[in-house]
Amino acid sequence: MKITCFIRYQIDPFQREAFRTYAENWGRIIPRCGGHLLGYFLPYEGTNDIAWGLIAFDSLAAYEAYRTRLKADAESRANFAMAQEKRFILREERTFTEVVDGTFQLPAVAQGLNT
Repeated sequence: MKITCFIRYQIDPFQREAFRTYAENWGRIIPRCGGHLLGYFLPYEGTNDIAWGLIAFDSLAAYEAYRTRLKADAESRANFAMAQEKRFILREERTFTEVVDGTFQLPAVAQGLNT
């Protein structure tokens, strides 16, 4: 994957479970529509109103084709409608990034630990 779309959400912290359902729905929809879903992330500790979604694509053209399929997908449209109806997303920002070669998905290597 060459580019990753980082979606930063400001969510209503009192509707955390509604956002969780929204994110879980994308777990079915995004791969079906051509996105490589890296994951959705809810706040765990600290700031309680920021969540993220990360979706990777081979190119911006692949992203545009994905967006077209997303708009035609009935479950996708229903998920967007649910978010608008329940109003648990207060703000959404998208940033596109590229992976720095040699830095992505490197396994942890524990050295010097006596466990």
